[in-house]
Amino acid sequence: MTQNIYDNQTFFDGYAQLSRSVDGLDGAPEWPTIRSILPDLHGKQVVDLGCGYGWFCRSAREQGAARVLGLDLSEKMLNKARTLTQDAGIEYHQQDLEQLQLPTACFDLAYSSLTLHYIEDLARLFATVYQALVPGGQFIFTAEHPIYTAPKHQGWQVDENGQKYWPVNGYQQEGQRISNWLAEGVIKQHRMLGSYVNLLVQQGFVVTYLNEWGPSAQQIAENPALDEEQERPMIFILAAHKPA
Repeated sequence: MTQNIYDNQTFFDGYAQLSRSVDGLDGAPEWPTIRSILPDLHGKQVVDLGCGYGWFCRSAREQGAARVLGLDLSEKMLNKARTLTQDAGIEYHQQDLEQLQLPTACFDLAYSSLTLHYIEDLARLFATVYQALVPGGQFIFTAEHPIYTAPKHQGWQVDENGQKYWPVNGYQQEGQRISNWLAEGVIKQHRMLGSYVNLLVQQGFVVTYLNEWGPSAQQIAENPALDEEQERPMIFILAAHKPA
């Protein structure tokens, strides 16, 4: 079973202070890039894996989706999503993505934001998503970049010349990593970027887009804290589809 860290009160309270929690998709600097690769959602069936506060679920409905299913392990996150949602076209259900079950050939789009780096059995999840998509259906997700999930130390380091750098440790050694982000002992799964791609291909997906995301000059000008994301990508964005 996936660690239910989002129901840890300390973690949940810290997460609630993040800009992507306060401002929703507008507070996620990668959102404009994701938005640019989304398909036309009018009349489509959508599932959001790790829906959190439900920001994408509501956005998908605003973009014309016929029905959206939001799934999350955290009861606290789902309760927050429900308080923010007044839409009968969105359903929220609690589900551990390690044991994900979805109906066959039901969804046009499967979406996931910053969730898959918590999943140990990613091959099983990808297989479930594949069978749940209609032919031609798309799978778009973001996850923490492997450079970010394999730090040698917590945070940036400074060399003898005063330059910041981001050291990694055992990059090719995939598996569980522990971080202390918002709470102690947060379990993540480190895997190389190629492993994500190969697992998708092995299930039959066709990979169509991969972006090791970094902020634009305008975004950095508006939010100088994003400047460090130029030095190492924190996330990546990937799109794939099930052949028609």
